[in-house]
Amino acid sequence: MNHKKLISRAREFAKPYAITKGGSFRLKDFDPRDTGGLDDEDKPKAKEALAMGVELLAELQDVLYAQDRWSVLLIFQAMDAAGKDGAIKHVLSGVNPQGCEVYSFKAPTSEELDHDFLWRCTKRLPERGRIGIFNRSYYEETLVVRVHPEILAKQKLPEKCVTKKIWDERFEDIRNLEKYLTRNGTIVRKFFLNVSKEEQKKRFLERIDNPDKNWKFSAADAHERTYWKDYMKAYEEMIRETATPDCPWYVVPADNKWYTRVVVAAAVIDALSSLDLGYPKVSAAHRKDLAAVKAELLGGK
Repeated sequence: MNHKKLISRAREFAKPYAITKGGSFRLKDFDPRDTGGLDDEDKPKAKEALAMGVELLAELQDVLYAQDRWSVLLIFQAMDAAGKDGAIKHVLSGVNPQGCEVYSFKAPTSEELDHDFLWRCTKRLPERGRIGIFNRSYYEETLVVRVHPEILAKQKLPEKCVTKKIWDERFEDIRNLEKYLTRNGTIVRKFFLNVSKEEQKKRFLERIDNPDKNWKFSAADAHERTYWKDYMKAYEEMIRETATPDCPWYVVPADNKWYTRVVVAAAVIDALSSLDLGYPKVSAAHRKDLAAVKAELLGGK
Protein backbone atom coordinates (compact mmCIF):
# COMPACT_ATOMS: atom_id res chain seq x y z
CA MET A 1 0.00 0.00 0.00
CA ASN A 2 1.39 3.41 -0.96
CA HIS A 3 1.88 6.16 1.58
CA LYS A 4 -1.08 8.29 0.50
CA LYS A 5 -3.52 5.41 0.93
CA LEU A 6 -2.00 4.42 4.26
CA ILE A 7 -2.20 8.00 5.54
CA SER A 8 -5.80 8.28 4.33
CA ARG A 9 -6.75 5.04 6.08
CA ALA A 10 -4.98 6.15 9.26
CA ARG A 11 -6.93 9.41 9.27
CA GLU A 12 -10.24 7.58 8.84
CA PHE A 13 -9.30 5.05 11.51
CA ALA A 14 -8.39 7.63 14.13
CA LYS A 15 -11.20 10.10 13.46
CA PRO A 16 -13.99 8.38 15.48
CA TYR A 17 -11.90 8.61 18.64
CA ALA A 18 -10.80 12.24 18.28
CA ILE A 19 -12.39 14.84 20.55
CA THR A 20 -11.81 18.33 19.17
CA LYS A 21 -14.62 20.09 21.02
CA GLY A 22 -15.18 19.00 24.57
CA GLY A 23 -18.45 20.76 25.36
CA SER A 24 -20.73 17.77 24.78
CA PHE A 25 -18.23 15.03 25.61
CA ARG A 26 -19.48 12.13 27.72
CA LEU A 27 -17.17 9.27 28.63
CA LYS A 28 -20.09 6.82 28.72
CA ASP A 29 -20.44 7.27 24.95
CA PHE A 30 -17.09 5.51 24.41
CA ASP A 31 -16.90 1.74 24.88
CA PRO A 32 -13.55 0.45 26.24
CA ARG A 33 -14.24 -2.86 24.44
CA ASP A 34 -14.72 -1.26 21.02
CA THR A 35 -12.69 -2.78 18.18
CA GLY A 36 -14.12 -0.81 15.30
CA GLY A 37 -16.10 -3.79 14.06
CA LEU A 38 -13.05 -6.06 13.99
CA ASP A 39 -12.85 -9.36 15.86
CA ASP A 40 -10.21 -11.91 16.83
CA GLU A 41 -10.05 -13.21 13.26
CA ASP A 42 -8.94 -9.74 12.18
CA LYS A 43 -6.01 -9.63 14.62
CA PRO A 44 -3.43 -10.77 12.04
CA LYS A 45 -4.56 -8.02 9.65
CA ALA A 46 -4.48 -5.49 12.46
CA LYS A 47 -0.94 -6.51 13.41
CA GLU A 48 0.10 -6.25 9.77
CA ALA A 49 -1.45 -2.78 9.58
CA LEU A 50 0.40 -1.80 12.76
CA ALA A 51 3.71 -3.01 11.27
CA MET A 52 3.09 -0.91 8.15
CA GLY A 53 2.17 2.04 10.36
CA VAL A 54 5.34 1.68 12.41
CA GLU A 55 7.40 1.66 9.22
CA LEU A 56 5.64 4.77 7.92
CA LEU A 57 6.07 6.52 11.28
CA ALA A 58 9.80 5.87 11.12
CA GLU A 59 9.96 7.51 7.68
CA LEU A 60 7.91 10.51 8.77
CA GLN A 61 10.01 10.93 11.90
CA ASP A 62 13.17 10.86 9.81
CA VAL A 63 11.92 13.81 7.75
CA LEU A 64 10.74 15.60 10.91
CA TYR A 65 14.24 15.27 12.38
CA ALA A 66 16.03 16.33 9.19
CA GLN A 67 13.80 19.37 8.67
CA ASP A 68 14.32 20.51 12.26
CA ARG A 69 11.33 22.85 12.20
CA TRP A 70 8.37 21.15 13.88
CA SER A 71 8.22 19.18 17.12
CA VAL A 72 5.59 16.72 18.32
CA LEU A 73 4.34 16.14 21.86
CA LEU A 74 2.37 12.95 22.58
CA ILE A 75 0.66 12.77 25.98
CA PHE A 76 -0.62 9.51 27.44
CA GLN A 77 -3.03 9.42 30.37
CA ALA A 78 -4.89 6.42 31.77
CA MET A 79 -5.77 4.39 34.79
CA ASP A 80 -3.18 1.83 35.92
CA ALA A 81 -2.80 -1.26 33.67
CA ALA A 82 -4.48 0.45 30.71
CA GLY A 83 -1.46 -0.28 28.51
CA LYS A 84 0.37 3.03 28.18
CA ASP A 85 3.84 1.48 28.27
CA GLY A 86 2.94 -1.18 25.72
CA ALA A 87 1.34 1.30 23.34
CA ILE A 88 4.38 3.58 23.47
CA LYS A 89 6.76 0.64 23.01
CA HIS A 90 4.96 -0.97 20.06
CA VAL A 91 3.82 2.12 18.15
CA LEU A 92 7.18 3.88 18.32
CA SER A 93 9.37 0.78 18.03
CA GLY A 94 10.73 1.82 14.65
CA VAL A 95 11.47 5.45 15.48
CA ASN A 96 15.11 6.54 15.69
CA PRO A 97 15.91 6.97 19.42
CA GLN A 98 18.00 10.02 18.52
CA GLY A 99 14.82 11.86 17.55
CA CYS A 100 12.49 10.64 20.29
CA GLU A 101 12.43 11.06 24.08
CA VAL A 102 10.08 9.42 26.60
CA TYR A 103 9.46 10.85 30.07
CA SER A 104 7.45 9.14 32.81
CA PHE A 105 6.14 11.50 35.45
CA LYS A 106 5.58 10.07 38.91
CA ALA A 107 4.97 11.74 42.28
CA PRO A 108 6.59 15.21 42.32
CA THR A 109 9.96 15.59 44.01
CA SER A 110 10.66 18.26 46.62
CA GLU A 111 12.36 20.35 43.92
CA GLU A 112 9.33 20.05 41.64
CA LEU A 113 6.99 21.04 44.46
CA ASP A 114 9.00 24.25 44.82
CA HIS A 115 7.86 25.27 41.30
CA ASP A 116 4.54 25.82 39.54
CA PHE A 117 2.61 22.69 38.55
CA LEU A 118 3.61 22.95 34.86
CA TRP A 119 7.34 23.39 35.48
CA ARG A 120 8.53 19.79 35.58
CA CYS A 121 6.80 19.02 32.28
CA THR A 122 7.63 22.19 30.39
CA LYS A 123 11.35 21.65 30.95
CA ARG A 124 10.98 18.28 29.17
CA LEU A 125 9.24 19.61 26.07
CA PRO A 126 10.67 18.25 22.79
CA GLU A 127 13.19 20.20 20.75
CA ARG A 128 12.46 21.04 17.13
CA GLY A 129 12.69 17.97 14.93
CA ARG A 130 11.90 15.60 17.77
CA ILE A 131 9.01 13.63 19.20
CA GLY A 132 8.46 13.97 22.93
CA ILE A 133 6.34 11.43 24.79
CA PHE A 134 4.85 12.10 28.20
CA ASN A 135 3.79 8.99 30.11
CA ARG A 136 1.45 10.90 32.42
CA SER A 137 1.89 14.67 32.45
CA TYR A 138 0.72 17.98 33.90
CA TYR A 139 -2.80 16.56 33.54
CA GLU A 140 -2.16 14.57 36.73
CA GLU A 141 -2.70 17.90 38.48
CA THR A 142 -6.37 17.78 37.46
CA LEU A 143 -6.75 14.04 38.11
CA VAL A 144 -5.00 12.43 41.07
CA VAL A 145 -4.66 15.78 42.86
CA ARG A 146 -8.36 16.42 42.39
CA VAL A 147 -9.36 12.95 43.57
CA HIS A 148 -7.00 13.27 46.54
CA PRO A 149 -7.23 16.93 47.68
CA GLU A 150 -4.80 16.26 50.51
CA ILE A 151 -2.06 16.27 47.85
CA LEU A 152 -2.96 19.84 46.95
CA ALA A 153 -2.41 20.85 50.57
CA LYS A 154 1.22 19.69 50.27
CA GLN A 155 2.00 21.80 47.21
CA LYS A 156 3.03 24.87 49.19
CA LEU A 157 0.62 27.13 47.35
CA PRO A 158 -0.25 30.40 49.09
CA GLU A 159 -3.73 30.18 50.60
CA LYS A 160 -4.83 33.03 48.36
CA CYS A 161 -4.16 30.85 45.30
CA VAL A 162 -6.22 27.87 46.47
CA THR A 163 -9.67 29.07 45.49
CA LYS A 164 -12.90 27.27 44.64
CA LYS A 165 -12.03 27.90 41.00
CA ILE A 166 -8.59 26.29 41.12
CA TRP A 167 -9.52 23.44 38.74
CA ASP A 168 -11.05 25.83 36.21
CA GLU A 169 -7.90 27.94 36.52
CA ARG A 170 -5.66 24.93 35.93
CA PHE A 171 -7.66 23.93 32.87
CA GLU A 172 -7.26 27.49 31.59
CA ASP A 173 -3.51 27.40 32.24
CA ILE A 174 -3.21 24.10 30.36
CA ARG A 175 -5.25 25.36 27.40
CA ASN A 176 -3.08 28.47 27.24
CA LEU A 177 0.13 26.41 27.39
CA GLU A 178 -1.00 24.13 24.58
CA LYS A 179 -2.14 27.09 22.49
CA TYR A 180 1.29 28.66 23.03
CA LEU A 181 3.05 25.44 22.01
CA THR A 182 0.93 25.16 18.87
CA ARG A 183 1.75 28.74 17.90
CA ASN A 184 5.43 27.92 18.24
CA GLY A 185 5.51 24.79 16.13
CA THR A 186 4.85 22.01 18.64
CA ILE A 187 2.03 19.69 17.63
CA VAL A 188 0.20 18.31 20.67
CA ARG A 189 -1.79 15.07 20.59
CA LYS A 190 -3.29 13.58 23.75
CA PHE A 191 -4.38 10.00 24.37
CA PHE A 192 -6.69 8.72 27.07
CA LEU A 193 -6.47 4.92 27.06
CA ASN A 194 -9.99 4.01 28.09
CA VAL A 195 -9.84 0.72 29.99
CA SER A 196 -12.84 -0.80 31.79
CA LYS A 197 -12.80 -1.55 35.51
CA GLU A 198 -13.35 -5.23 34.75
CA GLU A 199 -10.39 -5.43 32.35
CA GLN A 200 -8.17 -3.59 34.83
CA LYS A 201 -9.05 -6.18 37.48
CA LYS A 202 -8.16 -8.98 35.05
CA ARG A 203 -4.77 -7.41 34.31
CA PHE A 204 -4.03 -6.82 37.99
CA LEU A 205 -4.69 -10.51 38.71
CA GLU A 206 -2.38 -11.48 35.83
CA ARG A 207 0.38 -9.34 37.34
CA ILE A 208 -0.08 -11.04 40.70
CA ASP A 209 -0.21 -14.58 39.28
CA ASN A 210 2.72 -14.16 36.89
CA PRO A 211 6.05 -13.87 38.77
CA ASP A 212 7.61 -12.07 35.80
CA LYS A 213 4.98 -9.35 36.15
CA ASN A 214 4.97 -9.02 39.94
CA TRP A 215 7.20 -5.96 39.71
CA LYS A 216 4.47 -4.14 37.80
CA PHE A 217 1.95 -4.47 40.58
CA SER A 218 1.55 -2.25 43.61
CA ALA A 219 -1.06 -2.50 46.35
CA ALA A 220 -1.50 1.26 45.94
CA ASP A 221 -2.70 0.66 42.36
CA ALA A 222 -5.44 -1.64 43.62
CA HIS A 223 -6.39 0.88 46.30
CA GLU A 224 -7.00 3.54 43.64
CA ARG A 225 -9.76 1.32 42.20
CA THR A 226 -11.93 2.36 45.14
CA TYR A 227 -11.94 5.86 43.64
CA TRP A 228 -12.91 4.66 40.14
CA LYS A 229 -16.04 6.82 39.83
CA ASP A 230 -14.17 9.89 41.03
CA TYR A 231 -11.43 9.28 38.46
CA MET A 232 -13.90 8.77 35.61
CA LYS A 233 -15.60 12.03 36.53
CA ALA A 234 -12.23 13.79 36.62
CA TYR A 235 -11.15 12.33 33.26
CA GLU A 236 -14.42 13.33 31.67
CA GLU A 237 -14.12 16.94 32.80
CA MET A 238 -10.42 17.02 31.86
CA ILE A 239 -11.23 16.04 28.27
CA ARG A 240 -14.28 18.28 28.13
CA GLU A 241 -12.28 21.31 29.27
CA THR A 242 -9.07 20.81 27.26
CA ALA A 243 -10.04 19.21 23.94
CA THR A 244 -9.52 21.68 21.08
CA PRO A 245 -9.22 21.40 17.28
CA ASP A 246 -5.47 22.09 17.50
CA CYS A 247 -4.82 19.86 20.51
CA PRO A 248 -7.39 17.05 20.44
CA TRP A 249 -7.85 14.18 22.83
CA TYR A 250 -8.14 10.65 21.50
CA VAL A 251 -10.33 8.44 23.68
CA VAL A 252 -8.81 5.10 22.72
CA PRO A 253 -10.55 1.79 23.56
CA ALA A 254 -8.06 -0.05 25.76
CA ASP A 255 -9.62 -3.41 26.66
CA ASN A 256 -8.00 -4.99 23.58
CA LYS A 257 -4.34 -4.03 23.42
CA TRP A 258 -3.92 -4.97 19.75
CA TYR A 259 -6.65 -2.52 18.79
CA THR A 260 -5.38 0.20 21.14
CA ARG A 261 -2.01 0.19 19.40
CA VAL A 262 -3.50 0.42 15.92
CA VAL A 263 -5.61 3.44 16.90
CA VAL A 264 -2.67 5.23 18.55
CA ALA A 265 -0.44 4.57 15.52
CA ALA A 266 -3.14 5.87 13.18
CA ALA A 267 -3.52 9.09 15.19
CA VAL A 268 0.24 9.74 15.27
CA ILE A 269 0.53 9.11 11.52
CA ASP A 270 -2.34 11.52 10.95
CA ALA A 271 -0.63 14.17 13.09
CA LEU A 272 2.76 13.90 11.36
CA SER A 273 1.26 13.75 7.87
CA SER A 274 -0.65 16.99 8.55
CA LEU A 275 2.62 18.92 8.74
CA ASP A 276 4.45 20.42 5.77
CA LEU A 277 7.34 18.02 6.18
CA GLY A 278 10.18 17.83 3.68
CA TYR A 279 13.90 17.23 3.64
CA PRO A 280 15.97 20.45 3.64
CA LYS A 281 16.63 21.78 0.15
CA VAL A 282 20.26 21.75 -0.95
CA SER A 283 21.62 24.95 -2.49
CA ALA A 284 23.31 25.04 -5.88
CA ALA A 285 26.64 25.75 -4.19
CA HIS A 286 26.25 22.74 -1.93
CA ARG A 287 25.35 20.49 -4.88
CA LYS A 288 28.49 21.72 -6.62
CA ASP A 289 30.57 20.81 -3.59
CA LEU A 290 28.96 17.37 -3.47
CA ALA A 291 29.78 16.78 -7.13
CA ALA A 292 33.40 17.77 -6.53
CA VAL A 293 33.71 15.41 -3.54
CA LYS A 294 32.12 12.60 -5.53
CA ALA A 295 34.62 13.13 -8.35
CA GLU A 296 37.49 12.96 -5.87
CA LEU A 297 36.16 9.75 -4.32
CA LEU A 298 35.67 8.09 -7.70
CA GLY A 299 39.14 9.23 -8.70
CA GLY A 300 40.57 7.27 -5.82
CA LYS A 301 41.95 10.21 -3.88
